[in-house]
Amino acid sequence: MRSRRGWGWAMDRAALVKGFPMKIGIIGAGNIGGNLTRRLTALGHEVSVANSRGPESLRALAEETGATAVPATEAAKGAQVVVVTVPLKNVPDLPKGLFDGAADGLVVIDTGNYYPKERDGRIDAIEDDGLTESRWTEQHIGHQVVKVFNGTYAQDLLDRPLPAGAPGRLAVPVASDNEAAKRVVRALVDELGFDTVDAGGIDDSWRQQPATPVYGLRAGVEAVTRALAEASPERPAAHRA
Repeated sequence: MRSRRGWGWAMDRAALVKGFPMKIGIIGAGNIGGNLTRRLTALGHEVSVANSRGPESLRALAEETGATAVPATEAAKGAQVVVVTVPLKNVPDLPKGLFDGAADGLVVIDTGNYYPKERDGRIDAIEDDGLTESRWTEQHIGHQVVKVFNGTYAQDLLDRPLPAGAPGRLAVPVASDNEAAKRVVRALVDELGFDTVDAGGIDDSWRQQPATPVYGLRAGVEAVTRALAEASPERPAAHRA
């Protein structure tokens, strides 16, 4: 097997499930980013966390968790997984060369959502061209993504993880065009204490965008699978600019 800097580690799901430590970068330290920092460091992963305000603003989170606060330009350095969890309107402002220095076979997680009325303003490519939120993000960052945790309540990351097979274990949808990256993320989500449902590729990820049946759903695999199937591609007026 190749070193964990290459695709050898990415293909070894069993190693992840057993807690094989990875180097993970998190860009964005809001509710989701902050709680993923807490959980992933507790699981033994080496986490670097960044936000738009700089490392000094993350001192308390770093001291609490043992994560390393870094500038956004350094969040992906040596990382095998990078989580992008910033407001959609801020994606174009991410540093150029964001993933320079990342490990071979880098996996990028996207937790983003489009809120045109409340936060992001109008994004023409989503409104007019029908791009999914994550496809639009991919085009800006120049890397394939795995969409997950976009409809998860941040506090559930801390309060509701359960062992595999436990009654009441929550499930989340996972979408990506990169099957190897999807396997890595599904294994990582399992380690975090949640089941996963394969939601298809990024062009299918509209099924888990805001206002769909699965968005914010606290349920197991069967109900999540059903909710994905029941989704409509029509974006409700309340979620259009």
